Amino acid sequence: MDERDDLLDVLRCYPQIYLACHVEHRTRGSSETGLTSREASYLTHIEPTGTSPAALARHLGIGRSTLSAALARLEGLGLIETERDPADARRKCVRLSDAGRAAVSESSVLDAERVAALLASMPAEERRRAVDGLKLLATAARRLS
Repeated sequence: MDERDDLLDVLRCYPQIYLACHVEHRTRGSSETGLTSREASYLTHIEPTGTSPAALARHLGIGRSTLSAALARLEGLGLIETERDPADARRKCVRLSDAGRAAVSESSVLDAERVAALLASMPAEERRRAVDGLKLLATAARRLS
């Protein structure tokens, strides 16, 4: 297999997953959390180990002041927590709260129950490989942007 085959596989497989698991787009009014799709998107880009606001703004391609206002709202809703970076006390680190993790699930374009059923249908080793592969693709996507 070469890179063209890999490309074709991703281009074929992703829409199949999306079609099987997607939900209709939500608006702030139809969302349980009251989040806009943009705010929900910000939550999905926060790393499980935490993310610096500056790195998040760079990754999202938005200004720090724009992100700062959004993070203040998300923190006010209890969806994120900010703390000093243990590696450098001058910097902040943003993490999802338990409510934030639930909001990611609720506001995703993928239906969490359908994805859970999909994952449950797979043997444990295949499931782990699939999830690890998605994480690798997501990491490469962050580097690309």
